[in-house]
Amino acid sequence: MPLRCWWAPPVADQHDIDANMTQKRVVIVLPEVFGVNAWVRGVADRLAAAGVPALAVPLFARTAPELDLAYETSDLAQGRRHKDATTTDQILSDLSAAIAWLARVCPGAEVSVVGFCFGGHAALLAATLPAVKHSFDFYGAGVSRMRPGGGPPSLALLPSIQGQLTCLCGTGDHLIPAEDRAAIQAALRESDPEGERFRYLELEGADHGFMCDARSSYNPEAARFGWQLLERSLA
Repeated sequence: MPLRCWWAPPVADQHDIDANMTQKRVVIVLPEVFGVNAWVRGVADRLAAAGVPALAVPLFARTAPELDLAYETSDLAQGRRHKDATTTDQILSDLSAAIAWLARVCPGAEVSVVGFCFGGHAALLAATLPAVKHSFDFYGAGVSRMRPGGGPPSLALLPSIQGQLTCLCGTGDHLIPAEDRAAIQAALRESDPEGERFRYLELEGADHGFMCDARSSYNPEAARFGWQLLERSLA
């Protein structure tokens, strides 16, 4: 089954195929429930403009392979229906296929994963794949309560993560209430007491979707922090 992804090579190297062969790192971008829409494609493009090739990968390839929604109430309901029909095994299978493609296009490059909303939850799942060196979970709701497709909460997978994981939550996020944030922080600390591989970062007052300037919950200060974190980590 083909995946309809968005590939963003470094801007300076768009017409230089050989340049991909020397990349030190690549990024997989995982979307919100709204699909690989203009904002998600823009995230990949911004990373590429900073010199890091990026591949935006759909999470609903079986039920909505071309999903591209706006930030409207009706679109949210549609996206959530596809989310509810998606399993962890499907997500990891598709990510493994994407990683295999990147290994051919950018051989030897380290793979990082950046996800937002449901894509943030999926980024935590992606961290269990051996090829993933660093996952960034931006406001991934539900990781302490459920796992896509069923099973123990996704936080139970922390012991199987070999690379780094960074979780970012806002204190104003109604989808990740205080008890969930505390559970995430406690689980990360228990799995990595020294904080060498797992990090939890909390942004005061930031709401769900604070990185996305197409949403009413966009928080410029929190988004600036998030981008600076990514750019430093991926430099």
